[in-house]
Amino acid sequence: MNSAEITHALRKNLIDSIIEVNSPDNTHFEALIVSDQFIDKTRLKRHQIVYECLGDAVGNEIHALSIRAFTKEEWDKHKLCKS
Repeated sequence: MNSAEITHALRKNLIDSIIEVNSPDNTHFEALIVSDQFIDKTRLKRHQIVYECLGDAVGNEIHALSIRAFTKEEWDKHKLCKS
């Protein structure tokens, strides 16, 4: 599985989201996901939502996945703090 395939799997379930997936080796991945589907969800629940989108690939083709999950409002605030 590569970054494009993971992005596609996430986009199928997380409609109207900003999704960026990167990997140096197609085994260890970093995902940035900005979605209003995360509103009122704990960090754990957000990660569970992402894992559900990827199914059995997590732990198999995807050896490691670092997830940064934000709502659109949180992401806007995060970007402002970085400027």
